[in-house]
Amino acid sequence: MTLPARAIGTPLDRLDGPEKVTGTARYAFEQPVTNPAYLYPIQSTIAAGRIVDIDDGAAVALPGVLAVLTYRNAARVASTDDPEIAILQTDRVTFRGQFVGAVIAETSEIARHAAALVRFEYRSVPHDVALRFDHPDRYVPEVTNGGFPPETERGDPDGALAGAAIRHEAVYTTPRYHHNPIEPHSTVALWEDGRLTLHVGSQGVHRLRTAIATLFGIDPERIRVISPHVGGAFGSKLHAHADTSLAVLAAMAVPGRPVKLALTRQQMFSQVGYRTPTIQRIQLGAGPDGRLVAVTHVAVQQTARDKEFTEQTATPTRVMYAAPHRRTRHWTVRLDVSTPTIMRAPGETPGMYALESAMDEMATACGQDPVEFRIANEPELDPEQDRPFSSRNLVACLREGARRFGWAGRDPTPRARRRAGWLVGTGVAASVYPVYRLPGSSATIRLGADGRYEVLIGAADMGTGTWTALAQIAADALDAPMDRVTLRIGDTALPEAVAAGGSTGMNAWGSAVVEAARRLKTRLAEEYGGTVPAAGIEASAEMPDNPEMRRFSMYAFGAQFAEVRVHEDTGEIRVPRLLGVFAAGRIINPKTGRSQLLGGMTQGLSMALYERAVVDPRFGHVVNHDLAEYHIATNADVGSVEVHLLPEHDPYVNPMGAKGIGELGIVGTAAAIANAAYHATGVRVRDLPLTLEHFLDGPSGPVSPA
Repeated sequence: MTLPARAIGTPLDRLDGPEKVTGTARYAFEQPVTNPAYLYPIQSTIAAGRIVDIDDGAAVALPGVLAVLTYRNAARVASTDDPEIAILQTDRVTFRGQFVGAVIAETSEIARHAAALVRFEYRSVPHDVALRFDHPDRYVPEVTNGGFPPETERGDPDGALAGAAIRHEAVYTTPRYHHNPIEPHSTVALWEDGRLTLHVGSQGVHRLRTAIATLFGIDPERIRVISPHVGGAFGSKLHAHADTSLAVLAAMAVPGRPVKLALTRQQMFSQVGYRTPTIQRIQLGAGPDGRLVAVTHVAVQQTARDKEFTEQTATPTRVMYAAPHRRTRHWTVRLDVSTPTIMRAPGETPGMYALESAMDEMATACGQDPVEFRIANEPELDPEQDRPFSSRNLVACLREGARRFGWAGRDPTPRARRRAGWLVGTGVAASVYPVYRLPGSSATIRLGADGRYEVLIGAADMGTGTWTALAQIAADALDAPMDRVTLRIGDTALPEAVAAGGSTGMNAWGSAVVEAARRLKTRLAEEYGGTVPAAGIEASAEMPDNPEMRRFSMYAFGAQFAEVRVHEDTGEIRVPRLLGVFAAGRIINPKTGRSQLLGGMTQGLSMALYERAVVDPRFGHVVNHDLAEYHIATNADVGSVEVHLLPEHDPYVNPMGAKGIGELGIVGTAAAIANAAYHATGVRVRDLPLTLEHFLDGPSGPVSPA
């Protein structure tokens, strides 16, 4: 069943927009509850060791304090399989900032004050928080995030590199990036009569319910998770974190009273995951004609001491360019740090920074234009799987992007353009993101006698436009106008849905909704002759299998172009212009879709120029743990950002013909900016972010005006 174009493809305003701009859209912490108590965490001040004594007398004696929780009195959990959320169970400390206690009080101010009165005595042991390529404890994990194998190899990459006419080898690094959605993580937890209710910002309410049910040994049917609106997430609200389990422990300590917890911005830096820093070695070998003969990509990254998370950093290299000899490998190092997690386009974002920077360097070494070099190395089949692509329009993105950007006639010579004291350069990089189809989504559609439809599915909207786009899919599948469709999402009381991660939401949820609509129309026609009974009818369906995913490799592609200016005297860097051209199947809503891609590109700019967590190796914590010192791009930093969507027909991906776009936009942006900075200055920066000190001692030479 392929949907015709009616509501799909229309650039509709967000249906939830009026609620959000008027402040009536309630987020987790704003949910109205009766007589709430407030929770404030206590964090460890050592990176590794044990708690040897606790003095909570002053806190307990403070008026308004209801309880002080530590490992000595907190409820025992049923499972410790996930150490990140199995907190307050032992005296062991595995990273600085770990939750070691909490205060429950009548007001948030009392809870915070009392938390400062609790005294912990520790016995420290030596810690290690420094990632390096040759770390003696590095190992190859069994699997990377997403279930990808950590190592792949084809042919003889070492031999091919040794015999290549042109070779390039370099190491690229990306720092630790932290989640800072506009809505900090918050939870309202109520434990009453053996039932648990959670108001929490979540990318997947059913996924979170399963994690909490397993942790505490509670029947999932006795847990309800409610999350209609999420104020940004980018991956940080996909997995359960310690803040939610802490709120549940607190609710169990004061049964019958809702407990409210909102993390401070500083607490976010140790509690909700981050993108692991990476150290990546890329080796490329090419023949005299510039055709790649060998590609190797090795990535080293960190994880927590007790919980493994390995980002799939080298995986995009497996699919991007044709080369008969290839190797990818991931190494993981356990350190005394908190657990990394997914962050917008995990793997692709740091991996493509390294690969696309190396491709730019290789194009220069081969004496070829960076756009043409990529096109010349375009594969006919998936280089790793030897399967055809369901659609692959990277070349079209590069060509159209070059035309729109004014790439023709570009002088490849670095430092060839100057404008009023600014060195001007342009750069390009490719973007890629897989089409994931995760099982576990179902939908129910009810049709009333009044001709109105109610679509029920436990999906999530993190600000991405789900409320609108999913309603558009439902309207087309039901042959109904949009104003007759009402959508309900974000609640475990609704049919189970896969979490919003890996840009898989519309694929999974939309496919389930389309199938439920098909069944509803069939039932209406066959059982009721097309006339809706007075009591109404409904139909439910799970997302059907898609056998085409076993025949084709499915990806979305894009091309990123950047103009960069670097001041000759100060090294200041600016990005006045970004262009992204993307081929991502059929776009459900061009307005919200463009917004997603624009946001991803802006986040990529922030990654390129500003973001970097600085860890003090003496103490093991992030020093710049607030938005005053952890710099992110703001309005003044963002120039022109243009998004162009290429029409792409792909009948194999799903009934809508759509691919995910939430993560595609960030991929490649940082590399395009770094490549443009090299073109402007002749300085090749391989370690993000691009800060002014990189350019102050750069090469000098004749510069001609633009």
